[in-house]
Amino acid sequence: MSLENQSSVSEFLLLGLPIRPEQQAVFFTLFLGMYLTTVLGNLLIMLLIQLDSHLHTPMYFFLSHLALTDISFSSVTVPKMLMDMRTKYKSILYEECISQMYFFIFFTDLDSFLITSMAYDRYVAICHPLHYTVIMREEFCVFLVAVSWILSCASSLSHTLLLTRLSFCAANTIPHVFCDLAALLKLSCSDIFLNELVMFTVGVVVITLPFMCILVSYGYIGATILRVPSTKGIHKALSTCGSHLSVVSLYYGSIFGQYLFPTVSSSIDKDVIVALMYTVVTPTLNPFIYSLRNRDMKEALGKLFSRATFFSW
Repeated sequence: MSLENQSSVSEFLLLGLPIRPEQQAVFFTLFLGMYLTTVLGNLLIMLLIQLDSHLHTPMYFFLSHLALTDISFSSVTVPKMLMDMRTKYKSILYEECISQMYFFIFFTDLDSFLITSMAYDRYVAICHPLHYTVIMREEFCVFLVAVSWILSCASSLSHTLLLTRLSFCAANTIPHVFCDLAALLKLSCSDIFLNELVMFTVGVVVITLPFMCILVSYGYIGATILRVPSTKGIHKALSTCGSHLSVVSLYYGSIFGQYLFPTVSSSIDKDVIVALMYTVVTPTLNPFIYSLRNRDMKEALGKLFSRATFFSW
């Protein structure tokens, strides 16, 4: 059945950021700068991994996919948000809204699965170093990434198909900066019990279970580190996990802060602010986390600059 037959609403209005009109220019400049940093920073990570043969390892294979996901993740919501900040009529067509929601869920889930794959890689590297090359072979890494894409696609597609069967009778104002699934369900005049059930069930599979796997992985990593007799060994183990732990904290901290700890008042503003944390701030910080806290990435960056300086002469 076509989308037009399911809804009498042809477009939605996005309220955007809860800021005053005179602040629009400042926030526009800020978020534009952060978006450009996200794109250029993650492209740089992908370029370094491609050019430096020392970075052709499972960890950086996952990192290159995470960088691509972060670029795509921000591009789904930020350009539209920036455009709305420069216009008075912040509308989005029904079809465009559904598409934006689909890709937002897809890249959110893909981020979760990739971060979990990176945690498993660190677990094998520290807890089973002698079997690392056997376990984390290229075929297995490709399999993990492929499964991550397939599960993310299935998750977002299930939400999208269920949403298209709902009717939106009159209300079309979304108190958000993008088409968020929870906000859309509140506008529907149909029975949304099945949607909420699937949202909870799939959320457990794609967010909670991966997070639990990460906690278990780092539990084993912590136990292994404590058994290392030398301070040098402990420092090396921690240095390999520090960047990943920072990304995990930013990503899951924002999501759990929104969905598990709702506030009684100003919940709409809170949802918007927290959503901006993992759609804008986290993808912007990831390149800095992995470049400034990672010795291999800093060495690869130095080689790239040295090569560029040599050819410039």
